Amino acid sequence: MTKHKQAEANDLGTLAEDARALMAATADVAGDKVAEARQRLATALENGKELVGQAREKAVERVRAVEQVAREHPGQTIAIAFGVGAVVGLLLARRGRA
Repeated sequence: MTKHKQAEANDLGTLAEDARALMAATADVAGDKVAEARQRLATALENGKELVGQAREKAVERVRAVEQVAREHPGQTIAIAFGVGAVVGLLLARRGRA
């Protein structure tokens, strides 16, 4: 996982923890607006959990598909990896000269 995606995952986790803490802190607060806001927050947390679960499932499926293709076509996989590495190396070498 890239650093950016890891940071986003950490931020989402922190947001969920903060939302749960807010719900716990307002558990004894009365009022229709507070109750409505708590319900919306609970619904949003559940929806967020479902979306993260679905994204994780899709990512796992895609990784498995890539692994299967790599196993079925190892020569092509090595050639593609070599080609990508060569292109990246050339670009980095050019950038170093400029």
